[in-house]
Amino acid sequence: MAIQASHGVPVPGTGRIRLLLDNRNLLGFLFMLPAAIILLVFLTYPLGLGVWLGFTDTKIGRPGVFVGLENYLSLLDDDVYRLAVFNTIFYTVIASIAKFALGLWLALILNNRMPFKALIRAIVLLPFIVPTVLSAIAWWWIYDAQFSIVSWSLMKLGLITEYIDFLGRPWAARISVIVANVWRGIPFVAITLLAGLQTIPPSMYEAATLDGATGWQRLRYITLPMLSPIIAVVMTFSVLFTFTDFQLIYTLTRGGPINATHLMATLSFQRAITGGRLGEGAAIAVAMIPFLLAAILFSYFGLQRRRWQHGGRD
Repeated sequence: MAIQASHGVPVPGTGRIRLLLDNRNLLGFLFMLPAAIILLVFLTYPLGLGVWLGFTDTKIGRPGVFVGLENYLSLLDDDVYRLAVFNTIFYTVIASIAKFALGLWLALILNNRMPFKALIRAIVLLPFIVPTVLSAIAWWWIYDAQFSIVSWSLMKLGLITEYIDFLGRPWAARISVIVANVWRGIPFVAITLLAGLQTIPPSMYEAATLDGATGWQRLRYITLPMLSPIIAVVMTFSVLFTFTDFQLIYTLTRGGPINATHLMATLSFQRAITGGRLGEGAAIAVAMIPFLLAAILFSYFGLQRRRWQHGGRD
């Protein structure tokens, strides 16, 4: 029934408004429409454009033509690209494992009763809150070949006789950027796992202790299985953030020395923007998609496995 005015005359259009409000599916679609438009403009369109550019020989200032798989086939013979793939996988695997191990250890510590727990949690979050470029500049100073605080401290302790060139040697640079990434990523892993730890009923640990379970057994058979869905999500985001890392690497090394720290993201930027070869840079960026999809599938199957353990259906 249409809404009537005070003098008894129905207000035009009120019946359609009432019908709209009663249709939950249509109302939900209208609420989702602004977000869908934003995703379409700022995510779907750039992704589609990048995929298209990967099949062209477009350069800055010159429209390209369709060349098919030529960019991708040329990458197979590109030694720098193959090195960047190795660096990316090595960087992602080592950093993600280290962040998970240290983040879980820190979360277990913070889950215990201790004085000033809230203050400690706030301090733990600082590396994640600080802007990436600012923290990268701080690490660049720490790794400086002439003024490194690490080298100075080791020399004062008599452990080394000359300053370490952290960013001037290939493997030293690889390890150095991994350490910086781990330092920045640990707070996210630790705080997220800590939230999951606080959802585990203490009665489960008490029962396991009464049954004679050791600390390692409680961790293996209670903590890790109960945290499996959170671990799946945390590791997925950790892998995604690490695999696509750009700011930290570009600020610290710009891919050097001799391409030893080039990741696929930094190499794509160098080829597309600095080198002007948009098609080749886009092809490198598109080649990252299978790795990112693998990380997403890891999270999905991790969550599904947890549902099966609880008797849920797919």
